[in-house]
Amino acid sequence: MIGLLALVSAAIFGGAAIYISVAEQPARMRLDEEAMLIQWKLAYARGYAMQASLAVIATLLGCMAWRQDPHAQWLIGAGLMFANWPFTLFVIMRINRQLLTAPTGEGGIRPLMRIWGRLHAVRSMLGAAGTIAFLVAQSRV
Repeated sequence: MIGLLALVSAAIFGGAAIYISVAEQPARMRLDEEAMLIQWKLAYARGYAMQASLAVIATLLGCMAWRQDPHAQWLIGAGLMFANWPFTLFVIMRINRQLLTAPTGEGGIRPLMRIWGRLHAVRSMLGAAGTIAFLVAQSRV
């Protein structure tokens, strides 16, 4: 059951991250810069807590599943889900801070938002890869 919960939490994380990368971010990039920044700030405030929590939950559940079934795929999946934390803190957070403190209506944020979108796509890939690793491990059970 723990492995299944790890898989579900990773899939929710990955699905949300992919949605942001393939739907929300492209739509946001079509807005004028003021609306783009307002929308990003509102989405960020809600998405941060959800995705951070899901990454931690998937990591912990993956490690617990590995203790019950010492198959490497559980640890690989947990590692991929955990990797979202340092990647966010050490790579994306600099961009997040710049966007969060950017004054609305000042302009010039489109290049920064493009960079953010490319960096967020890495989180999507980590979430998808973690989900696949858990799926492979779960299929053995």
